[in-house]
Amino acid sequence: MAAEKKVKWKDALAGRLDAALADEIDAFETQLELRRQDKVDEKVFAETRLRRGVYGQRYDNGQRHDGVAVRAIEFPSASLTKGPDTAWDAPGMQRIKIPFGGVTPEQLEVLADLAEEYSDGILHVTTRQDFQLHFIHIEDTPDLMRRLGAVGITSREACGNTVRNITACPIAGVCSDETFDVTPYSLAMADFLLGHPDAQDFGRKFKVAFSGCAGKACGLVNMHDLGFIARERSDENGTRRGFEAWVGGGLGTIPYDAKLFEEFVPVEEILPLSQAIVRVFARLGEKRNRARARIKFLIARIGLEEFKRLVEEERAVLREDESWSNWVDGATAEFEAEPAGPRGEVGAVTDVGAVTDVGAEYGRWARDNVQGQRQHGYSVVTVMLPLGDMTSRQARQLADLGSEYANGRLRTTVEQNVVLRWVRDDELPALYLGLVAAGLATAGAGTISDITVCPGTDTCKLGIASSRGLTAELSRRLREADDKLDESIRGLHIKVSGCFNSCGQHHVADIGFYGVSRKVAGTTVPHFQVVLGGQWESNGGSYGLAVGAVPSRAIPLVVERLSDAYLAERDGARTFNEFIESIGKKKARGLLEDLMPVPAYEDGPEFYSDWGDPREFTMSDLGVGECAGEVVAQTDFDLAEAERQVFDAQVLLDDKDFDGADQTALRSMLEAAKGLVRLENPDPGQDPDSIVSEFRSRFYDTELFFDRFAGGKFAQYLFHRYEQGSGDSTGEQARRVVEEARLFIEAAHACHGRMLEKKAAESQAS
Repeated sequence: MAAEKKVKWKDALAGRLDAALADEIDAFETQLELRRQDKVDEKVFAETRLRRGVYGQRYDNGQRHDGVAVRAIEFPSASLTKGPDTAWDAPGMQRIKIPFGGVTPEQLEVLADLAEEYSDGILHVTTRQDFQLHFIHIEDTPDLMRRLGAVGITSREACGNTVRNITACPIAGVCSDETFDVTPYSLAMADFLLGHPDAQDFGRKFKVAFSGCAGKACGLVNMHDLGFIARERSDENGTRRGFEAWVGGGLGTIPYDAKLFEEFVPVEEILPLSQAIVRVFARLGEKRNRARARIKFLIARIGLEEFKRLVEEERAVLREDESWSNWVDGATAEFEAEPAGPRGEVGAVTDVGAVTDVGAEYGRWARDNVQGQRQHGYSVVTVMLPLGDMTSRQARQLADLGSEYANGRLRTTVEQNVVLRWVRDDELPALYLGLVAAGLATAGAGTISDITVCPGTDTCKLGIASSRGLTAELSRRLREADDKLDESIRGLHIKVSGCFNSCGQHHVADIGFYGVSRKVAGTTVPHFQVVLGGQWESNGGSYGLAVGAVPSRAIPLVVERLSDAYLAERDGARTFNEFIESIGKKKARGLLEDLMPVPAYEDGPEFYSDWGDPREFTMSDLGVGECAGEVVAQTDFDLAEAERQVFDAQVLLDDKDFDGADQTALRSMLEAAKGLVRLENPDPGQDPDSIVSEFRSRFYDTELFFDRFAGGKFAQYLFHRYEQGSGDSTGEQARRVVEEARLFIEAAHACHGRMLEKKAAESQAS
């Protein structure tokens, strides 16, 4: 049956795909068949499929905890794998690149068909303006790629150690604040770097973004490996277009601010400059240790000036390539010829406030989801997608509305929505009615209820807590309370990640959350770390820091508590970020401390399950604490002391005592390591050398501390910092050590939990 389908689409689409792309997909299909016959190593095949955007998904190792115990999931091809510990028949995820978020109605209709035929009928918009389809079978992916290719979309290099989707401001070309439209340059960059030979040998991924201005958040340049902000420079020869170039930013477990590489790079120079940068990254970037393989670590290691010297040296020896200008000229011409302009004469502009036949909801929608373009008489409409999702049916209806009202142009956003551009003001009510019919007229775009979220435990293998379950609950409550919210609260940004890897961009939110877990009386309880002080505006201008872990069920109260405090005590602070800075992290944590304890199971059983997940995490773990005895109890105390110390380090960081923050963070890691050592050696002593040595031999060399996906990454944070000894610390260095200490402590909690589970299993077996 599957073979018939492959032949059918390959034949049906013959001649409609770019020849090179068609060959690539054929080659992938061959590799897939070879892997099925066990003639290709599973690791090699895993990297191969990742570079085609074919990603793993939760439970693809064939195991799932049902709330009582881990159960095996039976798959037809029992022993066949598509990567290490990844069953062949297990559902997976297909990521699809959408450069600058630009998608046409025809493309959206095909995406809707694919979601319906191969997936669960849901199109998910990511924080990189991609689409993701989940629950895909590996054997359907070649046909899926062909059908995408026939409408000009590729999934190539959507995952893996490659140049990922290139993002750009979704309202570029119609924004009142931009210097110029960055769309053609982002497209040229995407085309130029796709499959480029110099961009194939990275140790980790590489992300690029474009922004038309410095003040807003649309491009989030600060958190990218390479970012461009539009600039113009005038002299006696006229005005030239160019870009401010930034390098070495990134979120991930430890966020780094991007560094200014060059104040003005002429537009004709951005492609060769990028080529030189990726060549240096490919040549000198870390390859063996994935935890330190992003370009931010390379720049931190050799320094910005040395990095610039190397790039300039590389640029000087590059052979002139006519594609540099061809790609830029071609993209510019495409957008000049294309329907970027208005759809004819604008009719009488409707006073949206006077429209009554569509009800009061129209006013709310127009207030939140409509913004005027710089072109008089036209507006941008944001279609808010709760959780970043829309169904296939909604996607088809949106494609129709985009054709009718928006010149056929739609763009995805990094806030997981879709915008329609060039909508005539006098057609806004009609468009609204169309969106209502499609179930896509939810008001609140850009407000506190428009929450960015990663897939979390729903489908991600790395998810710790249910980010989507929490987000759905928060959004519901905030929408219900919307009429009562102060405007300053409505304007806040909330972002949620299921773990510390920042896919939900929690570091750049006013209020950010990322999933962790805690052992309470021997049972696992889902928690979220609360991250405060981040800045969404100014291209993600600053990163927040965690102030403490709160049980997942108490997170809605965290939002209420912080909102109330902001209204009552802001005392002239213009923004929430300034408010948090004015009261300090210590007081901010004090606002939440009574929400941190977890009630006993009999007093609050809901705390022992996650949002949107009926399984009780605790049922199979109850009573484990008794098996562990006093040594375990003392380890709990050690980990709690480590958490207190890392929070003190954060307060010192806020007070600009960088050396104090650095040293205190190091002590917190030693305290956590001591707690683990105590599990095997009841008297570990206080000597740091001895603690590090015992931790290394007992937990690192044995891999007991290793995270399933991150390996020994978090232990390296302790080893690296301890080996450095004492010395002056800059603000950036101190901040990094504080972040690393927090992650080390989280990993210690996880390790402790695993050891408790092991002891419980051994006890039951004896």
